[in-house]
Amino acid sequence: MAETPKISDGLKRLMKDGLFDRLPPTFSTYFYDRLREWETLFPAEQNYFERLFSLLDRSEPKAVEELFSPLRAVEAKMGVSEKTWSRREFTLEHVDFLQRSPHLTEWRATIAGIFSKIDPLLDEEVARAGHSRLVIVVSPPELPMGADRMWTRLKDRGKLVRLKLDEDDPLADYLPLLLAGKRRAEKAPTLFDLYGKKTGLGAYDNWIVEAGDSVSSLTSAKSGWVGFGFDRLKEAREVLMDLVNKMVTREQIPGPRQLGERLRQMHPKELDAAAGGNPILAGFLRSVLLNGNGTLLINNTFVEWAGIQAVRRARPSLLCVSFGIRSKIKPFSSLLIYTNQEEANPIPTQADMLGSYVDLEVFYQYIWQECEKYAEYRHNTAYLFVGEGMDALFVIAPPDFPLTATDQPIPLTEVFAGARQWLHL
Repeated sequence: MAETPKISDGLKRLMKDGLFDRLPPTFSTYFYDRLREWETLFPAEQNYFERLFSLLDRSEPKAVEELFSPLRAVEAKMGVSEKTWSRREFTLEHVDFLQRSPHLTEWRATIAGIFSKIDPLLDEEVARAGHSRLVIVVSPPELPMGADRMWTRLKDRGKLVRLKLDEDDPLADYLPLLLAGKRRAEKAPTLFDLYGKKTGLGAYDNWIVEAGDSVSSLTSAKSGWVGFGFDRLKEAREVLMDLVNKMVTREQIPGPRQLGERLRQMHPKELDAAAGGNPILAGFLRSVLLNGNGTLLINNTFVEWAGIQAVRRARPSLLCVSFGIRSKIKPFSSLLIYTNQEEANPIPTQADMLGSYVDLEVFYQYIWQECEKYAEYRHNTAYLFVGEGMDALFVIAPPDFPLTATDQPIPLTEVFAGARQWLHL
């Protein structure tokens, strides 16, 4: 029997009262297993679970039974029973059981149908407590495109705002003026510094995810915000690549599911150090860097995925995602996706300007779409898509965002002022 997870008092009460035992086994077991990770979940994730099971607990028993009756019918077809399915631990055997079932597609559709009815009710609770949010997406100055060729996938969602820049050197102090309203030499507090000083904020409500350090280097305070940079994580990434390669070679892991399970069990001290000793952020880094999609190797892939995971898990009110120029991809196999390519491949590393532009056009859309999935961001979030050095930026925002009404070129300081006003700083 698996140990009872360490969870909130409210969930303990619901578990003790038998709520999980009254739900279909495949549903309750999955969430029981998620709750075992309680101490490494962000507050937004914990809050979701509390609201979900509180809703099921206070709803009419008949309504709950009707909601889950299609899932019970599918489980019966699959052969799920107390003998074949333990309720207190979600294992690889459970995964194999589901994957082998000829009713897997029906099971997935039924689960989706359940949440299509639950999530709107939970979203209403979130929407009632909504507040202004800001997402800033920064592109590097080296991109070989003008503003008219940027953000093409989103062009029908917002408007291009022209900027009034220094004619002699448009790149000079671009980010300091945008994010702090002053030139770099003045060392003025940035939006992230100001937001971090607001009272009543959660510890994970203010994020910077970047390829280099062009944004975080502007901040005057080193607390009050969460920040991860691909370059700053170089040592930890190299250690992880070495550990994974040794593990795969030594243990002869047979397949991706087994590898995924082993990666979940890894707790290298380098990640704890990179996360400042915070177990929640260490777990976040582990999931971002060890998911097998290239985040260990490619700066912009790391930035995009870490940004999306921050939105999905922490739901920050202020988020800056800052991309760079990636290197040209060297040939590698699925195994070598965890390998340091600088050491494994003698081909000289080259910057890929065009490839970076193509990637980022997709990533801009991914970030916006991910935010809009959640009620916290709908109808109250301003998105600023910025190309460092460009004479325009792209804005997607509610009608009352200060910059939406402007038709004349504006200085970067006015963008800062509008963002500050929007966040009530």
